[in-house]
Amino acid sequence: MNLSPPLNSACSWLAWRSSSIVPVQQVGFLVSPLSTSRKSKFHVACSASSSSPDPLLVKAARGEDVSRPPAWMMRQAGRYMAVYRKLAEKYPSFRERSETTDLIVEISLQPWEAFRPDGVIIFSDILTPLPSIGVPFDIEDARGPVIQSPIRSEEDLKALHPIELEKLSFVGDSLRILRNEVEGRAAVLGFVGAPWTIATYIVEGGTTKTYTTIKSMCRKAPHVLRALLSHLAKAISDYIVYQVQSGAHCIQIFDSWGGQLPPHMWESWSKPYIKEIVSTVRSKCPDTPLVLYINGNGGLLERMKDTEVDVIGLDWTVDMADGRKRLGSGISVQGNVDPASLFSPLPSLTDEIQRVVSSAGSKGHILNLGHGVLVGTPEAAVAHFFDVARSLKFDTQDPKVEEPELVV
Repeated sequence: MNLSPPLNSACSWLAWRSSSIVPVQQVGFLVSPLSTSRKSKFHVACSASSSSPDPLLVKAARGEDVSRPPAWMMRQAGRYMAVYRKLAEKYPSFRERSETTDLIVEISLQPWEAFRPDGVIIFSDILTPLPSIGVPFDIEDARGPVIQSPIRSEEDLKALHPIELEKLSFVGDSLRILRNEVEGRAAVLGFVGAPWTIATYIVEGGTTKTYTTIKSMCRKAPHVLRALLSHLAKAISDYIVYQVQSGAHCIQIFDSWGGQLPPHMWESWSKPYIKEIVSTVRSKCPDTPLVLYINGNGGLLERMKDTEVDVIGLDWTVDMADGRKRLGSGISVQGNVDPASLFSPLPSLTDEIQRVVSSAGSKGHILNLGHGVLVGTPEAAVAHFFDVARSLKFDTQDPKVEEPELVV
C-alpha cells in the first residue's frame, strides 16, 4: 500500500528544483543558502491534514499494540557510511550540508535507501537554530562548534531575540520533502537540543569536558542562567511546533549533557525547562510523541519520567529490564543496544538485539542504540541490525500468555 501522508498546509504539491548547490552566504547571523540551482529529484508535499495510518514507530511511542519493535538509530546518517563520506568530500562544510535543503534531504535519505529503518531523522544539528535567536556560531575542524560571544551576564542577554523561524526554512522544507519521500513507510523524526544542553555551548563558548563555567554560573549568576534557559525553552518550543507543522511525526529532545549534572542539579536546572517545552508542545501538537534522551541517564530515569514526555531513551549503560521496572508501564522506552555491539560477529549482535527486545517487552518499545552510531561501524552490521528487527514478531495469539512472547 502506498501511504502518502499529506501535511498541514494550504498549498498543493510543489516541485523543488535547482541545478547546483551554490556556496552558502552570510545572512544576518544565519549561514543559509540564498538559492540553489542544481536539479533535484525531491518534491515538497504541502496539503491538508492527513488521514493515513500512523507509522509503526508512532504507534510504539504511544504504547499501542504493534506486531514487532520499530527500529532506527541515532546518528544513522553520517560518517560510517561510504556514500556520506563521498558527499562530504564534495561539500566539506558541515553547515552547508546541514543548512542546504537538497543536501539535508539527500543525507537524511541515505540510511533509508540503504537499510529501510522505521524512522528517518532529519540531518541537522542541535545548534542549528542558534543564529535565529541571536547567537551566531562557527564550526572549526579542530575545535568543533565555536561561539565567539558567550552569554554570561545580563548585558550579554540583550543579544537574544525571539526565534525567527523564517531563517530556518531549510528545516521546514526538508521535513516536507522527507515526509513525501518516505510515503508513510517510516516515521519522519525531528529533533532539538534541551535548554540546558544548548546553554552549555552558549555559556562555555563551545564544547567542554568540564562544564565548570556554566556550573559555576548556577551559583554565581543564577538569574542570568535562568533567563537564558527560559528564553531557550520558549524558542525550542516554537521550533518543535514548526517541525511538526512541517511534517515531523515525532520529536526527540536531546539533553545530551544533562547527565553531566548531579541529579539534584538536573532537577533544578534542566527538568523545569523540559517540562515547559512538553507542556507548550502538547497544547499545540497533542498527538505528536516526544522522546527524551540523556547520555548517562541511569541516575535520572525517574526524574526524566516527571517531564511527562512519551518516550524515555535509555543509554547502553542502563539494563533494559531494570529501566522498565523503574519507569513502570505507563511510558514507552527507546534503546538501548550498545553501539559497540555492531563491531561484534553478527550472531552475537543478533543475540544482543533479542535480549534488549525481550527485556523491553512487546508494548511501548522503539529499538535503537544506547547512543549514536560509532564512526567505523561496518555498514553490514547496520544492515543486519535492521534485518533482525524486521524479523522479530510479537506472538499475541495465545490468550494464556500474559506477556506476549518474542518469536524469532
